[in-house]
Amino acid sequence: MAERTNGQIWVAILIAVVLGGFVGWAGSDGGNVYNEIPVFAICAALAYGVNWLVFLPSAAAKTEKFYDLTGGTTYLTVIAVAVVLSSGLDLRGQLVAAAVAVWALRLASFLFMRISKDGKDGRFDNIKSRPARFLMAWTLQGLWVLLTAGAALAVITGGNQKPLGVVGIIGFAVWAFGWGIEVISDRQKSKWRENPENQGKFIDVGLWSWSRHPNYFGEIVLWLGIAIVAFPVLKGWQYVTLISPVFVAFLLTKVSGVPLLEQRSDEKWGGQEDYEAYKARTSVLMLKPPSGG
Repeated sequence: MAERTNGQIWVAILIAVVLGGFVGWAGSDGGNVYNEIPVFAICAALAYGVNWLVFLPSAAAKTEKFYDLTGGTTYLTVIAVAVVLSSGLDLRGQLVAAAVAVWALRLASFLFMRISKDGKDGRFDNIKSRPARFLMAWTLQGLWVLLTAGAALAVITGGNQKPLGVVGIIGFAVWAFGWGIEVISDRQKSKWRENPENQGKFIDVGLWSWSRHPNYFGEIVLWLGIAIVAFPVLKGWQYVTLISPVFVAFLLTKVSGVPLLEQRSDEKWGGQEDYEAYKARTSVLMLKPPSGG
């Protein structure tokens, strides 16, 4: 049974790499090249390479401490390489690069400070001592970076420049709204945890009274904004990179985000009257006023 499980894990890793290779090829269609290699493809390879490089010492030490920090660093690396190797960015490309960099810096530092304070990340309790599963997590992070930043990379490396226009302005407004929601909800939860009176309690104030996962809602919205900004300058196979917000939404609502945290919350507070009432009146993801007053 263990061999079968390990086999499935390696198949999943292979699929993640093949999928990334396809996106790397599609995003490179008609784009800038460096030494005859598509810049988008170089960034795709870096998305995996950075994570695999940090995986090696992390696996040896059986620690997840640098996982989220590496994710943010990977975003910054691929965006920086895309900017440096692409010729003459226009306003759209400059703003997209800045938006992704601001988001990555803020989120990576926030998550690194949190795990430094908490000492561990519960998501890795059962996998950091199992090399194949741990490698899969790092590989999926590489895929996460590539797919989520794909539309932004297509803007920067695609070689198709147009005035920002109304669509671009709308896209950046959507990004700013999503980023603001993510930042505010993260800060609200951090302040909640800092209060000793809230030890062992669930958060139900601020944006968390309008959604049980407002930070994830903000994450999905901000990548939707980047996709909107990118749409007018995409061409050919580059349209594949519009999978970005769809992938983020799928991963957060069906795989590693909402389902995992909902299960943990149910294990902690399931059956408690106040918690069940909170679940009944509060949206799982979308921001909306609590039902029933």
